[in-house]
Amino acid sequence: MTRRPSILVAVAAMLLSLISSGSALAQQYGGILKSMQRANPGSLSTHEEASFVPSWVTMSIYDQLVAYDPLKVVESVDTIIPGLAKSWRWNADHTALTFTLNQGVKWQDGKPFSAADVKSTYDIVRGASRQRLKLNPRRLWYASIKDITTSGEHEVSFHLSRPQPSLLMMLGSGYSPVHAAHVPVAKWRTETMGTGPFALTEFKRDQIIKVRKNPEYFVKGRPYLEGIDFIIIRSGGTRIAAMIAGQLDVSQPTETDQKVYDRLKAQVPTMAFNKTYLASNVNVIINAARPPFNDARLRAAVNLAVDRGAYTKAVQPGYLVGGFLTPVPHGSWGLTAEQLGGVQGYGDPEKNKERARGIMRQLGYSEGKPLKVTVTTRQTSNYVDAATWMLGELKLVHFDPTLEIVEDGVWHPKVSRREYAIGLNATGSGIDDPDVTFVENFSCDSIRNYSGYCNRELEKEFNRQSEITDVQERLKLANEIERKLVEDVARISLGFRVNYNARYPYVKNFVGHNTNYNWPLWADVWLSK
Repeated sequence: MTRRPSILVAVAAMLLSLISSGSALAQQYGGILKSMQRANPGSLSTHEEASFVPSWVTMSIYDQLVAYDPLKVVESVDTIIPGLAKSWRWNADHTALTFTLNQGVKWQDGKPFSAADVKSTYDIVRGASRQRLKLNPRRLWYASIKDITTSGEHEVSFHLSRPQPSLLMMLGSGYSPVHAAHVPVAKWRTETMGTGPFALTEFKRDQIIKVRKNPEYFVKGRPYLEGIDFIIIRSGGTRIAAMIAGQLDVSQPTETDQKVYDRLKAQVPTMAFNKTYLASNVNVIINAARPPFNDARLRAAVNLAVDRGAYTKAVQPGYLVGGFLTPVPHGSWGLTAEQLGGVQGYGDPEKNKERARGIMRQLGYSEGKPLKVTVTTRQTSNYVDAATWMLGELKLVHFDPTLEIVEDGVWHPKVSRREYAIGLNATGSGIDDPDVTFVENFSCDSIRNYSGYCNRELEKEFNRQSEITDVQERLKLANEIERKLVEDVARISLGFRVNYNARYPYVKNFVGHNTNYNWPLWADVWLSK
């Protein structure tokens, strides 16, 4: 009897939680959701893209083998749920991962989905097929796969050259859709043929992308929505105005920072939010392969010039200071600001700037003879704001910077070709895991290693940490690697994004995650109006 009150309290808390998330209400069918869409996708071929702009749309059209629980904010291996696969198992030494696939799944042209489609997709992505992707930013994710085999129509196995526990998480990313083997790669970019809850019906560039309910979707009772209109608005201010006016039902990740949250809350008091810290940091990339920044001393001067504390207070209030992995507890792996306190660039900002000026003087620069440099960024307002602030910081340490703004669609090809000197960048991680962050951004041969940083010995440590199955042991090594990358100025991390994931309260099961790429599961979203 003495335990009864605590049990009642627990039950009441659970019911309150369910009600607030919308899960305790009877889900309603129908309605067209109006989603914010900040730009045209570079293409509809998610595997070839390096932004969440396309995956935000294509996650409604395609499925992954597995997915992330739509109601869990911090993603991990423990939040993975079935997708096209209904179950999975590792072998004893984590060198083979086998999936049992759902039966009765059809492509949107009526042809049956099978294990052959999974094998075809990932043979293409890992470069083991005669078909080739034009760009392949995640090929290195799957470098440890030595073979993919099928057993009948509904079982597929990934065979690895070494243990890699993170493979399951990679396959759950919105970056990891499964494509039909009977559709050639060339058509991935402009056409869609998915198994997902919705099918593409219209794409007018700079206007709208429409998807409508797939009546043959294999998940019983899904989707709830009749369709989604992704309304393309290129101006950040106009997007927020449209949200305030009720012309949009939900925002996109990275759109509702602290400043926008304050504005929305003031003008639409009934607006609903869930706060997340993203596996996405704003950073400075420096082209180490191009003079004058092939001189490590100049890169150190830039690193010392930036006051990260000022950035996370004045430019982007609420952002988290960190390294390259999302700081714990908002992610599972990253060093906190306190842990980075003794690393170059994270100490006293005035002393750092004086050291930067000393380096510049040694190199022959001064207030009267500054180094001219161009800082390049993309046209989105939060990037431009950060880059403008960056110009002010550089001016204080004998640089004469100018700003170059390029379109979103131009940005990734430009920095991939290293056609820049200094860039104000943002890096999102397809999953919150060291394998993706280290390999994709800092491996010598990765096309997303925009700064050209290359340390072959440290790269061996990337692989070593990847194989460790004990989480705490792996965390310790990942922390050591992250600290080394920070010290080497592989990039300059300014801060991890805070996002408030705005929605009108009638939108249910729309819960922001700590990555940009793996949510929402559009099949589960519904409208209570």
